[in-house]
Amino acid sequence: MQLPAYQRLARASDLADPKERRIYRALEIMPGALSWGTLAAGVLCSWLFPVWTAFIITVFVVFWLFRLLYLGFHLAASYRQMRRNEKTDWAEELRTLPPDTYSLPISSWRDLYHLVVLPSYNESLDILRQSLLSIRQNMYPAERILVVLGMEEREGREAEEKASILEREFGEAFFSFLITKHPAELPDEIPGKASNETWALRKAKEEVLDKKGILPERVIVTSLDADTVLSPQYLGCLTYHFLVAEDPLHVSFQPIPLFLNNVEEAPALSRVFAFNSTFWHTMNQQRPEKLISFSSHSMGLKALLDVGFKQPNVVSDDSRIFWQCFLYYDGNWRTQPLHCPVSMDANAAPTLWRTIQHIYLQQRRWAYGVADVPYAFFGFFKNKKIPRRRAFALGGEILFGFWSWATASMLIFLLGWLPLLLGGGAFSQTLVSYNLPRFVSIMLRLAMLGVVGSMYLSILLLPADTSYGKKKKLFLVLQWFLLPLTMVAASLPALEAQTRLMLGRYMGFWPTPKWRRPEAHRRTG
Repeated sequence: MQLPAYQRLARASDLADPKERRIYRALEIMPGALSWGTLAAGVLCSWLFPVWTAFIITVFVVFWLFRLLYLGFHLAASYRQMRRNEKTDWAEELRTLPPDTYSLPISSWRDLYHLVVLPSYNESLDILRQSLLSIRQNMYPAERILVVLGMEEREGREAEEKASILEREFGEAFFSFLITKHPAELPDEIPGKASNETWALRKAKEEVLDKKGILPERVIVTSLDADTVLSPQYLGCLTYHFLVAEDPLHVSFQPIPLFLNNVEEAPALSRVFAFNSTFWHTMNQQRPEKLISFSSHSMGLKALLDVGFKQPNVVSDDSRIFWQCFLYYDGNWRTQPLHCPVSMDANAAPTLWRTIQHIYLQQRRWAYGVADVPYAFFGFFKNKKIPRRRAFALGGEILFGFWSWATASMLIFLLGWLPLLLGGGAFSQTLVSYNLPRFVSIMLRLAMLGVVGSMYLSILLLPADTSYGKKKKLFLVLQWFLLPLTMVAASLPALEAQTRLMLGRYMGFWPTPKWRRPEAHRRTG
C-alpha cells in the first residue's frame, strides 16, 4: 500500500503543495528559533530588565533542581528493576507462562522468530565478531534466530573479506545467517544506518522469510548498532514482554543502552558523556508514556512492512520509526521499556583531541533527531484521527527535550551571572544583585549532591570483568568534576543541529568511528 506523502517526508522540499511546504518549513525553523530566541531574550532582558530576569532565573534554577531530584528517583528505581531483570531466568519464565495468557494467537512461545539486523560500515572485524557472539550466546533457541549482517558496497573489498570470515564463523550458528551488500548511491537515500538496514530487511524477507513461509506476525525484529553487545537474557526477556504486552504488534520494545563496552579505554571526558547518556536512558524507562525508541530496539516485522520499513533518507532513523508507526496507526503506537541492558562503545580515539571531535559529532547527530519535531507536528496536522491530547503531549515532550538540551545548561551556568554584568550600576546596588549569584551557587551545590549518586552508580555499572582497582575507581569518582563542563558543552552540538535545520542546511548521517587499543581486553556479553 502506498503511504500518504506526509508519512514519507524528510524535509520541506519533499512537499509539492506550496502552502504545505511553507507550513513544514516553519516547523523546521521552530525548534532553532525557540532555542536561539530563549538565549537572546536572556541576554537582552539581563540588560533591560535585570531585576525581573534575576527572579525568572531564580525560579528556573529551583525548577531544575526539583526536576533533577524527580529524575534521580526514576533513575534509582529503573536501575533496581534492571538488576532484577538481569537475574531473572527468562527461559524458565517462558516455559512456565501459560499459553492462554499470550497476547497473540499462537500455541507456544517457540512459534516466534527473532530477526536481528546488524548494519555495518567500516566496523572492525573484532567489533562485529563481539556483537555476533553475544547473539549466539543468548539464552534463546538458535533455531529461532535469524541474523542479517548488512555490509556496505562503498566499503569495498575490506567488507567482503570481513563478511567471508564471519560467514565461516557464524554461518551455522543460527536458523539463518544472511549477509547483504547495500548498493551505493541509490535514489532517495542518504548513506547511513537506515538505508542499510532497510535494504537488509527487504532481502531477509525475500530470501529467507518468504521462502520458509514464516509469517510476519511471528517475527520480532531487533535493530542493533554494529557495536551492540546483547546481554545473555535479552532475547528471552524480549520474547516474554512481547507475549504479555497489550497489542504487541503496535509496540516498540526499548532496552537500556549502556555505553560501557570500552569503558577502560575511553578518556575521562568521554566516560562522563557515556555515563550521562546511560543514566538518561535508564531513567527514561520509568516514564513509558514519554518513551521513544532510541538506537538498538525491537518491534514486530508486521509494523515495519506496513510503514515500508525505515525511511532511508533520514539521520535519526531509530526515533523516526516510532513516529512513522505513530502516524500510520493513528496514534496507536507506544514504546515499552524492557529494563534489560545492551552495551555499546563510549567514544574513544587514538588522541584526546580526536575523541573530543567524535563526541561532538556524535552528540550533533543525536541532536539532529530534532528533525522529528516538524515531521511529528505536521503529521498531527494532517492526520485528524490521532487523539489530540496524546499527540501534543508527546510532541510537546520532544520539543521541550530538544529546547532544554540546547538551552538549559547555558541558562543555569551562564545567565545566572549576566544581570550582574549587563544590569548596570543601579541594579548592582540592589539586594537582588547581591543575592542572585549566591543563590545560584547554593542551588548548584545542592544539585552536585546528585552527582554523588552518579559517582556511586557509575561504579555499580562497571562491567564485572573490568580491571578497575581502588586507585582507578577513585579517578572514576574525580572525573565527575568535569560534569558542569560537559553539560554546557553538550548544548553546543544541539544548538548547531537545530540551527542547521532552521537554516535548511540539512545534515547527513555521520557514523561514529569505533576505536579500541589492540591489546585491550574484549568482553563478549
